[in-house]
Amino acid sequence: MTQATLIDERALSKLQWRCRRGLLENDLFIERFFKRFGATLTVRQADALGALMELSDNDLLDVHLARKSLSQVDAQLDTEDVREVLKMLREPL
Repeated sequence: MTQATLIDERALSKLQWRCRRGLLENDLFIERFFKRFGATLTVRQADALGALMELSDNDLLDVHLARKSLSQVDAQLDTEDVREVLKMLREPL
């Protein structure tokens, strides 16, 4: 499986379910992310998004809004793949 392999429909559906959050603000930017990138999401990007979803709702929102850096909330998340997905999450409409 190459890094550019697209995530399959079943895995995408599972990832979308896993990304449901308790904070409305998080749900809104994640929903926007899937609308924009769901059809072209790679396995590598999906794994990075899954890693971000391990954060608490408050930490996820703080990272998304750049109030905290990835290394401040979890140094292990500060990887190229996670930074790429975070940049995608932050893209305005």
